[in-house]
Amino acid sequence: MKVRCPTCGREALYAPENPYRPFCSERCRLIDLGAWSNDEYVIEGEPGSADLLSPEDLQSASEERARLDAKALRADASPKRRTTRR
Repeated sequence: MKVRCPTCGREALYAPENPYRPFCSERCRLIDLGAWSNDEYVIEGEPGSADLLSPEDLQSASEERARLDAKALRADASPKRRTTRR
């Protein structure tokens, strides 16, 4: 399956053959890692707040995240329709 690289937007193979997936290259993977280490990305919530969730709530949140990720992958893989305006 092909997905868009989250760093540069090029197509990237999302399969075990691509060791950098979902990125297209090691360079893009390292750029993303650097952005995390420079606090350019932020996960909302207080540090350690996930520790306060019950196991059921944590499982539910994990399943919802997986569902949203799968939906995003399907959207990236689906052919785009061209629309014309008159």
